[in-house]
Amino acid sequence: MSPIRNIVVLTGAGVSAESGIDTFRDAGGLWEQHRVEDVATPEAFARDPDLVHRFYDARREAIQAKQPNAAHEALARLDAGWPGELLIVTQNVDDLHERAGAKRLIHMHGEHLNAWCIACDTRSRWTGTLIERPACPACGMPGYLRPDVVWFGEMPYRMEEIYAALNKADLFVSIGTSGAVYPAAGFVREARAAGARTLELNMEPSQGSYWFSEARHGPATQLVPQWVDQILGF
Repeated sequence: MSPIRNIVVLTGAGVSAESGIDTFRDAGGLWEQHRVEDVATPEAFARDPDLVHRFYDARREAIQAKQPNAAHEALARLDAGWPGELLIVTQNVDDLHERAGAKRLIHMHGEHLNAWCIACDTRSRWTGTLIERPACPACGMPGYLRPDVVWFGEMPYRMEEIYAALNKADLFVSIGTSGAVYPAAGFVREARAAGARTLELNMEPSQGSYWFSEARHGPATQLVPQWVDQILGF
C-alpha cells in the first residue's frame, strides 16, 4: 500500500457540537426554531432582512463565547505536525478551527465573523451586529453588509482548490458530517475516484457511510485525537 502524503479532511457540525454549537438542523427541519427557508436563503434575506440579521447576530455573538474542543485541537496538532500536504475543509462557519491553531483551512460555507459588502464585494472581519445596517469598513456605504455565510442556492467558496486537493489526496477523512448536504457529501466519491483511501469519523453512520472504506463511530472529541495520534505515529 502506497504511503500517505496528501490528506484532505472535511469537518462538519459534529466537530463543533461538543463545544456547544448547535448542529445545522434538527429532525423537524428546523434551525434553532426557524425554518431553514426563512433564515438561510437569498430570498429570505430579500423578504425579511431584519429576521435574518437578528438570527445571524445572535449566532455571531454566541460562537464568540464558545471554545475549541479536543477534536479542533487534534486537527490543529495534525496541521502543525504533518510534513506532507494537508487541507482541512470545513462546512462550519464558526472560528474554532482557527482558535485551536489550524492554518491549512478553507471555510467552504463562509464565516460568521465576517461581513460581506454586496456594494463593493469586500469581506471584512465582523464581530458585532448587522441589524442597524452599519457602514462597510472598506467602501463606507451603509446598509450593504450581509452575513458572509453561504446560503442555500449559493455556490460554496473555493471549490476549485478543494477539488484539486481531492484529486491528489492519498487519504480523505470526513469528520462529523451528515453526508446529506452537497457538494460536500460528494467529496468521498471524488477522492475515491482519484485513488484515495477514505475514512469516516462520525457519531453514527452518515447518509454516505457506505462510500467509505473505513468508518469509526463515536464522539469527535474521542475519535479525532486517537486518529491524529495514529497518523502522526504517536
